[in-house]
Amino acid sequence: MCRYGSSDRESGQALVEAALTLPLTVFLILGTLQFFLLLQARALTEYAAFRAVRTGSVKYGDCEAMTHSAIAALLPTFARTDSPTALGTAFLHHRENRFDPRRDGGHSGAIVWIARERPLLGEIRQNEEESFDDPARYAGVADVMRLEARLVFWFPLRIPFADWVLGRMFLAHLGLREYSSTDPLQPARQARWSGRLSASLDLAIRQELLDRASRREYVFPLQASYAMRMMTPARPRHFRKQNCPLTPEAL
Repeated sequence: MCRYGSSDRESGQALVEAALTLPLTVFLILGTLQFFLLLQARALTEYAAFRAVRTGSVKYGDCEAMTHSAIAALLPTFARTDSPTALGTAFLHHRENRFDPRRDGGHSGAIVWIARERPLLGEIRQNEEESFDDPARYAGVADVMRLEARLVFWFPLRIPFADWVLGRMFLAHLGLREYSSTDPLQPARQARWSGRLSASLDLAIRQELLDRASRREYVFPLQASYAMRMMTPARPRHFRKQNCPLTPEAL
């Protein structure tokens, strides 16, 4: 009987140890997958910024064309694009620059923000169309009309459990929301996740992160910038607002 009792105690101890380590093990697997997808999305964000500015430079600075180019570049990170039909369907459902909650794991809100830093409306001459190709205008580099933009991609975290944990970790690390409940990775202890506010994070981005977190939508803002000489004259009607639709003007 002593032998059986010892075996039962060892079995019970093994079950307790497994219960304590299982959440961490699962998170390491799912978290690694989520970080891999995040790295992929980071690379595509750089490409999307290039595509948006490149399109804007040949489309007179048109925000709609810039936004469509950025979304098309980013679709593989959150939608099916494994066939021409799937790609076309995905673009059709996202061309308004909004996530589709029915198809995107419950995510909503803007997919990208595009802040155009140059040219400003006041920099566009009244005779821009006529003088754009005038050689006398380009006496120096400073006279070249450039399109400069910053893109923010609200990358949706979609791996179950990992999105919940990483979402809270990001908010705590950025100093936006502390987490002091049960540690999801070590249930036997209390979590004390907190951090300092990142000075480089814009107020509009911080507020958007909090708003989406309150809706239980876990995202990570990936940012990239690009600049290119305008290949066509900037048209004032495309710059009545400096930033593209759905992007806060304060960004």
